[in-house]
Amino acid sequence: MFSLFDTLKMGAGIAAGLLLYHLYAVSIGYPSAAREARAGYVLLAEKAAAEAKAAEMERQRNAASLATEEHRKRLLAAEAAEQAARDTLEIEIQSYERQLSEKNRACAVTAADRQWLLRH
Repeated sequence: MFSLFDTLKMGAGIAAGLLLYHLYAVSIGYPSAAREARAGYVLLAEKAAAEAKAAEMERQRNAASLATEEHRKRLLAAEAAEQAARDTLEIEIQSYERQLSEKNRACAVTAADRQWLLRH
């Protein structure tokens, strides 16, 4: 079927094909090596992304706790200021009532009037 010359041509063609594949693989890198490198890179990238996500969650948690603590401090300060204002108002009312009693005048302040003054 095939002559010796045809066999030599087929062998030369196969050798040339293998040589071209080898040159191609060497010039761009072996595909299997590239796949292995990409597989390692994917694992590394996933690990880095998970670490970044964990760090961001921790940063957000710390920021939330700081904000909560700051809000609590402001609330305590506001409550203290409100109590001081209430005490000051009470002292002013008592002072005014004392001044009226010293002048023998009556203060017709009812409990409703007093509540209105405390609210406003």
